[in-house]
Amino acid sequence: MAKPVLYSYFRSSCSWRVRTALALKGIEYETKAINLLKSDQLGEEYSVANPMQQVPTLEIDGHRLTQSIAIMEYLEETRPESPILPKDPAKRALARQISETIASGIQPLQNLSVLKHVDDEKKAEWVQYWIDKGLQNLEKMLTATAGKYCVGDEITMADICLVPQVFNANVKFKVDMSQFPTINKIHDALVQIDAFKASHPSSQPDCPEDLDYVTHMKDLGF
Repeated sequence: MAKPVLYSYFRSSCSWRVRTALALKGIEYETKAINLLKSDQLGEEYSVANPMQQVPTLEIDGHRLTQSIAIMEYLEETRPESPILPKDPAKRALARQISETIASGIQPLQNLSVLKHVDDEKKAEWVQYWIDKGLQNLEKMLTATAGKYCVGDEITMADICLVPQVFNANVKFKVDMSQFPTINKIHDALVQIDAFKASHPSSQPDCPEDLDYVTHMKDLGF
């Protein structure tokens, strides 16, 4: 069987989620880098693979899949070993609820495709406002659901979505994270796990060795 191929960008939150899911499930794959800053995603060949011109795209089992949540659901259904959803139906729903809160309610508002329509002098304010608002609500949610991780003591899709969002808030957009003790506690536990280390942007083949995030953020208009 052919090795899965992941079309990814090293600092894409959505690609990061899929990388983590693959690592947790022990699935080996090939990476094909799509540089969003160079508009690789707009090329004719990739546009056929992913009509939304986004990352990630995963080629696996003869299928070409897009959208990180859908990809993770497919991996869970076809490779249930090392599960990323709880067995209990209520907990599964909570894991999906938290995942969608991040993936649909917070993360899209910080995307390059959105930010290019925001005036340069207002980009930082825009991103910080929406991430802060989203994390305020997520903190309340996790206070009710968390154990060691987002939903009890099992690693789930919710945790996979959480780590990239905290990185973006803390490192990229300088949101005050001291106001989110539950989020911080979960995040700090997750980043010690090998699969999360392996999926980190700095561990990816397309991450520049001399990456300077100050310069990188200026390239994005901040």
